[in-house]
Amino acid sequence: MDAGRFYLLGARHYDSACRVCHGAPGVTQGATVRAMLPAPPPIGDAVRDWRPNELGWIVREGVKMSGMPGWPSARNDEVWPVVAFLTRVRGMRPEHYAALVGPATAEGPPGFGSCAGCHGIDGLSGNERIPRLDIQTPDYLEMALLTYRDGRRQSGYMRHAASAVPAETLRPLAQRFGRLSDATARGAGQAARAAGSGAAGAAGASDDPVEEGRRLAFALDRRRDLPACHSCHGPDAERRRPDTPSLSGQYRGYLETQLILWRDGLRGGGPRAELMSEAARRLNDDHIAALAACYSSLAPEVPAAGGAAN
Repeated sequence: MDAGRFYLLGARHYDSACRVCHGAPGVTQGATVRAMLPAPPPIGDAVRDWRPNELGWIVREGVKMSGMPGWPSARNDEVWPVVAFLTRVRGMRPEHYAALVGPATAEGPPGFGSCAGCHGIDGLSGNERIPRLDIQTPDYLEMALLTYRDGRRQSGYMRHAASAVPAETLRPLAQRFGRLSDATARGAGQAARAAGSGAAGAAGASDDPVEEGRRLAFALDRRRDLPACHSCHGPDAERRRPDTPSLSGQYRGYLETQLILWRDGLRGGGPRAELMSEAARRLNDDHIAALAACYSSLAPEVPAAGGAAN
């Protein structure tokens, strides 16, 4: 929990979902909240006597016979950024807290500044736990937001975020994030195709996880009963299905997490989710690490027009 920007995600979720009851540095509780039975303690008092593992249990399970709910998702991994923030909040100065949770910009459609606080104004979060959005189509991102909103796709963070804005705002947000810059787009398709050609010509086993990931993505080892990832996800935007996400250039840590969730039956998604669940059930930890290493090493592709989310 001491690594990099891990706690920033937790801070933003806390401000959106938890501050209304527990207050925050520089933000006092309202009279209605203080009249609750039992009354939610101010956050500095609430975290005072608990160790991180105990805070993790409280965030995940909630507090029975009180107004505090459990985590709104089947994913246990998501509670730890919140815990990382809670271990820092006691004694935090109000100006520090405000800097952590403030909108990234006042421009864009309603809610964009808040979204950009995690995902970056240009869709590049710089955080391995938070995906790149600029490599996806607006259609894919809109469908993803809808599946978060109605619970088909699991994420406590994103279900709350997608439900906090009107449904008609989802499309403008998807359009704002779902585009590559011209500079990134130029030549990206050629670079991805070159990577695919290299994979198709590779032979023999390798200790290099990127090379092993290429062999898996292109199903070059016929002894393994694994599907060819590239047939749906690329590389090569000309071959990639428009109703599945682009993986080339996505963050390695995010890809590993998503593949584990697919394999363990905890991810969910759009109309083709069952197909991906079946494919991921055949992956072991080494397969997942290799595929994530491979796809994260590739140049982003120019998103194809149209498509829906997986």
